[in-house]
Amino acid sequence: MTGTTRTVEGLDPRRRRALYRSWRRGTREMDLLMGRFADAEIDGFSNDEFRAFEALIELPDRELFAWIAEREPTPAEHDSKVFRRLKAFHRAFPTTEHIG
Repeated sequence: MTGTTRTVEGLDPRRRRALYRSWRRGTREMDLLMGRFADAEIDGFSNDEFRAFEALIELPDRELFAWIAEREPTPAEHDSKVFRRLKAFHRAFPTTEHIG
């Protein structure tokens, strides 16, 4: 899988941008991790959850990947409900790629 599997139809412009950015992180591993999660969850986020997700996509790939893969402890300020959902999603629906 190399890109989004969902349509942007029905998404407001901010969510469309976030979906796009989730699939174009800069590294293939993070594209798959963030993109697949965004495909599944982005239209169901509350406003607060969506703001937390936007904050996550602003973080550098290396740091975010290390926290998702549990190679480094997640700083308290980033250990949000949305981040924990992202980690759980990654565990429940692993990719065929070797990621963490």
